[in-house]
Amino acid sequence: MFTGIVTDLGRLREIDRNGDARLTIETRFDTAQIDLGASIACSGVCLTVVDKGPVVEEGPGWFAVNASTETLSKTTLGSWQVGQGINLERALQLGDELGGHLVSGHVDGIARCVGVVPEGESHRFRFAVPNHVAPFVASKGSVTLDGVSLTVNEVDDPTNPDEPTVFGVNIIPHTWEVTTFGSLKEGGWVNLEIDVLARYVARLLDKKA
Repeated sequence: MFTGIVTDLGRLREIDRNGDARLTIETRFDTAQIDLGASIACSGVCLTVVDKGPVVEEGPGWFAVNASTETLSKTTLGSWQVGQGINLERALQLGDELGGHLVSGHVDGIARCVGVVPEGESHRFRFAVPNHVAPFVASKGSVTLDGVSLTVNEVDDPTNPDEPTVFGVNIIPHTWEVTTFGSLKEGGWVNLEIDVLARYVARLLDKKA
């Protein structure tokens, strides 16, 4: 489990595609404290560390993960390019502060950025969501976008069924600076995870229907 509080902005150093993919990610984490087999959320996707290298004077440390064909097809990982930023969060430990909300690292769909507008010192982002995810997005509820825990400001349901549901979030200056939101443009795609509580409530209501 994770909290959606990004603790490092990593960089994709290398990608080896051969059906599945092996991703090598630079990080400022102390990799000596990361066990092989540990879980790290990489822009919202829970991945397992299979190799690592230490921080050295010449640059940051690194760790490697494998992504299956299924993961590549269901998340933004399939379009990742060397050099791009990656939001990183290590797995939650017993006693850690829960600063965001409970996040599993299991992506429910990808959302498209349809607008970025400055709003005071912050930025208002708007995202179009897949139809199967839209019912789980609620105003003042929580979502995870590229591994960042965010509160939904508003949800605009379409009058035309062929159009997507769109919701908005505010990105404060700190989040803009320390995550990939600072480089996200209109038309870009992000990994979306709905609030796990919304998923269970929907499941319970479905059983009662």
